[in-house]
Amino acid sequence: MRASSMPWTPLPAAAQPQCAAESPACRPTRRGRMRHTRGDFRPTRSRSQPAMTLRPTARPAASTLSPFLLLGLFAAADALGAASTSWLSGTGLQRRDLEAPDVRLPAELAAAIIERALPALPADIGLELGRSQHIGNFGLVGLAMSTAASFGEALQIGLRFTPVVGSLMHFVELPSPVPGVLALGAERIAGSAAIEPFVAEEFISSCLALGSGLLGAPLRPLGLDFAYPAPAHVARYREVFDCPLAFDQPHNRLLLDAQVLATPLRTHNPTASWQVLALCEAQMPQPDTRGAVGTAVARLLGEALAEDPKLAGIAARLHVSERTLRRQLSQEGTSFHAIHDRLRIERALALLQEPSLSIAAVGAQVGFRDPREFRRAFKRWTGAPPSAARTRR
Repeated sequence: MRASSMPWTPLPAAAQPQCAAESPACRPTRRGRMRHTRGDFRPTRSRSQPAMTLRPTARPAASTLSPFLLLGLFAAADALGAASTSWLSGTGLQRRDLEAPDVRLPAELAAAIIERALPALPADIGLELGRSQHIGNFGLVGLAMSTAASFGEALQIGLRFTPVVGSLMHFVELPSPVPGVLALGAERIAGSAAIEPFVAEEFISSCLALGSGLLGAPLRPLGLDFAYPAPAHVARYREVFDCPLAFDQPHNRLLLDAQVLATPLRTHNPTASWQVLALCEAQMPQPDTRGAVGTAVARLLGEALAEDPKLAGIAARLHVSERTLRRQLSQEGTSFHAIHDRLRIERALALLQEPSLSIAAVGAQVGFRDPREFRRAFKRWTGAPPSAARTRR
């Protein structure tokens, strides 16, 4: 579709990118830990099995998502020298807006931008983006999955918190074709059929890359079905997925050996699991949440995270008193310290995946001059030291 055919106008305020403000379900205690007070998961523990078991309840599909996938497309265009200036035309957005912390986009808007972008990029861009992912790219959700006791528990966490990652697809369990086989259907949540191949390629290949990282060995499907005709680059499918493929099927369907669900994870940490799951719950999209003040605070904090901005300085930049800023954030169900800590966690998790950066250097980039203070804070936030968040690539 040509850019000129898109009948877009600047978005109204209700559809502008929103802050994924913390849910009142999870609030920091005086010691900085997250306390879960309400929500959609109920942890169960026993003396012999301290790990969390999730029993998710129904929740409406997320209408907003993070711009992570769009940023990947822009980066690919930069690397290829492809023009991308028209992708955001008429949306009221600029590229730097996508890079602001905590920005969330309406899913339909993200899908429309992707549809504009794809003609300028290689046909197999979805496969290339997906297969290059690792646990660190999934942020808090990746960390939460890595702390699970088994691959099955990690998968359940991933299914529960897919909206936090910001994908245009999600998995649903389908009837098993034969005993011992897990069947997962990949359903598109927004956009037209024109982007289905790209979305399916990126989503399934990135999920398999994540699964391989959790297991410490390649996660090979028993088979893959796709609900569209075989593309011209089907040979790349065979290389990336290394399993039997079928096209023009009723569903996009991933088949896995059910025995893999019982595989224990070497990175299991029940204490960290409890705390990181609470942080993930806080980032779940909340209906009717605007978060305009939280978005502004997060943007200003993110621009100067290494300088450890204080409430007084952020309030001054927003031309309000400290008291007023506290009250406005409280009305949005969050606080200055909660936003600051969440940005620090997310930035630290991303930086810890860079092997060239020492833990002290990571701490400095999120506002800690003393590496010991950073280690203590990170363990308080997640229940594990920074070294535990480094993943094998």
